[in-house]
Amino acid sequence: MMNIAIFVSGSGTNCENLIRYFEHSETVKCALVVSNKPDAYALVRAERLGVPTAVISKAQLYNPGETLPLLERYGIEFIVLAGFLPLVPDFLIEAFPRKIINLHPALLPKFGGKGMWGHHVHEAVKAAGETETGMTVHYVTPVCDSGEIIAQFRTSISPDDTADDIAEKEHQLEMQYFPKVVEEVLTDLISR
Repeated sequence: MMNIAIFVSGSGTNCENLIRYFEHSETVKCALVVSNKPDAYALVRAERLGVPTAVISKAQLYNPGETLPLLERYGIEFIVLAGFLPLVPDFLIEAFPRKIINLHPALLPKFGGKGMWGHHVHEAVKAAGETETGMTVHYVTPVCDSGEIIAQFRTSISPDDTADDIAEKEHQLEMQYFPKVVEEVLTDLISR
């Protein structure tokens, strides 16, 4: 059984989707949900589904003596970022080489990097007059949103779509595909 941690900052729809997806898995267990925000609704979702939670401040996140023991306590072998906003510290990337993946709400390399998160991304997509958007799952590296792309899924958008419409279309892709991509990455890792 591979224990994974889900790192979150917000409402947690993807977090809940992942927990439910792996609920009866014989190979993957959502063993911990970590948030940098004590009021993140993702924590409520996780607790309702019986998954342990932890809140870590920015100072704790960037302290190897705090973060690594927490993950060790739950036997964490893989980390999934599902709406986690802080940059992941280098020591954590080194401790989990190619074992941290992120979901980004756009088709990288477009609309990535500093400041490109949440609604900012969808507003930028709208302002650029794009005809499609989508989601990207990628490995986490020290450079924000620049890790190797694992998978991308696309949806068309029209000039009439608002940033909210674009966000909803992209979110539907996340709900449909994100757990499957995580499962594929983990299956490949387990089979090695």
